Amino acid sequence: MKVERKIVCGVVAMTLAMAFTANARKGIAKAANTQDTAKAVVAPQPVIPETSVIDEVIWVVGDEPILKSDVEATRLQAEADGQKWAGNPDCSIPEQIAVQKLFLHQAAIDSLEVTESEITQGVDEQINYWIQMIGSREKLEEYRKQTITEMRQAMRDDYKNNRLISMMKEKLVADVKVTPADVRNYFKNLPEDSIPFVPTVVEVAIITQNPKISNEEINRVKDQLRSYTDRVTQGETSFATLARLYSEDPGTARQGGELGFTGKGTLDPAFASVAFNLTDPKKISKIVETEFGFHIIQLIEKRGDRVNVRHILLKPRVEQEAVDKANARLDSIVADIRAGKFTFETAATYVSDDKDTRNNHGLMAFNDMESRSLTSKFRMRDLPTEIARQVEGMKVGDISAPFQMVNARGKTVSAIIKLKNRIEGHKATITEDFQVMKNVVLAKEREKTLHNWVVNKIKQTYVRMNDRYKDCKFEYEGWIK
Repeated sequence: MKVERKIVCGVVAMTLAMAFTANARKGIAKAANTQDTAKAVVAPQPVIPETSVIDEVIWVVGDEPILKSDVEATRLQAEADGQKWAGNPDCSIPEQIAVQKLFLHQAAIDSLEVTESEITQGVDEQINYWIQMIGSREKLEEYRKQTITEMRQAMRDDYKNNRLISMMKEKLVADVKVTPADVRNYFKNLPEDSIPFVPTVVEVAIITQNPKISNEEINRVKDQLRSYTDRVTQGETSFATLARLYSEDPGTARQGGELGFTGKGTLDPAFASVAFNLTDPKKISKIVETEFGFHIIQLIEKRGDRVNVRHILLKPRVEQEAVDKANARLDSIVADIRAGKFTFETAATYVSDDKDTRNNHGLMAFNDMESRSLTSKFRMRDLPTEIARQVEGMKVGDISAPFQMVNARGKTVSAIIKLKNRIEGHKATITEDFQVMKNVVLAKEREKTLHNWVVNKIKQTYVRMNDRYKDCKFEYEGWIK
C-alpha cells in the first residue's frame, strides 16, 4: 500500500519529520542487509509537542511508513460505517493498518495479482449493493457526498488491496479443516449464552411479467435520441451537455454521461458490443437497446481492455394500462396453479420474464457479501424491499397476489412470489444447524492460524513506532522490540 503524502508542519517540525523519515529508511535498509534489526540505529530526535505536528510518520513496518493522517482517515471511515473498536482505537487502528501491510507484503512475495476487470467488477458490485440497500443512486450519492464516478475512482486502490489481503488470507488457511468430532466437542463445551443465534431465513421463488411498451412509446424515445445525435453532429451543443440535461441514468448524468474506464465484462452485452467497437470520438453510435432502456454512446478514450465512454439513456414510459394487463396475466397464472394445471416452478421456467431465475424454476439467489458465495437462503434484510413486505405475512407454500417492484436493472415489473421455505430465528442446535456450527468452528481455527502467522511475521519484520504507542495493549505480541 504505497503512501505518497506531503508532511506539512511548521518549519522546524517539517525538517524534523523529514529527517526522521530519511533516517528510518536508512535504518531499515541497514537492518535488511545485516539481518540484525536490533542494531539498526536512528539518531534521537528532539521531542515535538503532538499538537504542533499536522502529519507525521508514527510507525514504520518493513519499509512502509504509517502516517498519523492514515490513522485519522481510518477512524473517520469507521465512524461513518458504525464500526466500533476493541480496546483503545489510538492503538487498535495503527495496529490494524500495520497488519494489513504484512499481508500485502506477503502477497507481493507470493506474486498474487488482481486483474483490472476483477477490480472494476468488484467495485461495481459493492456500489450496486449499496444502491440496493439505500434505495437509489441519488440517495447513495447524497449520503456519501460523492458521485458514482468519484466513488469508483476512490474505491479502486482500496478494493485492490483488500482483495489481495483476502486472497493472501485464503491461501494461508486453505489447508485448515475441522472434523465432525471437532464440531461436536466445541458445541458440547459451549456455554448456553454463547450458542450462536441463527436469524430467520427464507427461500423464495418468483415469476415476473414486464409490462408491454407500446410501439408509439418506443418510437418516441428513438426519435428523441436521434434528435440529440443531430444536435451534436451539427455543432449545436455537446454530447455531455445533453447527457446532463436529459439522460435518465442518474449515476452518470451529472458527469455528462461519462462512465469512467470500464471493462467489457461489467457492461450489458449489447452496450459493450457497440461501445468497444467505437473508434472515432467525434461520431455517435447507433441507438442501442438494453435491459435498462435505449442509449446512444460517444467514445472518449480506449486503454487496452478498458474503455471510457459517454452515454445518454432514455427509458420508455410504462402506461398504467400495460401494468394492469401484466397483473391480469399473473392473476390468470395463479388461478391455473391453484387449479392444478401446472406448478409454480413450471410456470416460472416457461412464462417468467425474469431471466435470472427462470432457469432455476424461479428460485431467487443472491451473492452473500460476507461469505462470498451464492445462496438461495435470504435473511429478511437481504431481500428486495417489495418482496420482504410480501413475505412478512406469508406461510410456506403461499403464493402472493400480483405486486409491482423495481428489479435489479431499474425497471418496473409485475411479480408474484411463492414462499418455499422459512426457518425461524433460533439458537443453533447440533442436529438442525450442523453446517452453521461447523462454520463457526472452522472460522475460529482459521482465525487462530492467521493470528499465529501474523505473530511469526512480526518477528521477521523491522518495526519502529513512536514512543507514545509503546504502552499500548496490542492484539498481536512482538510489535515492541
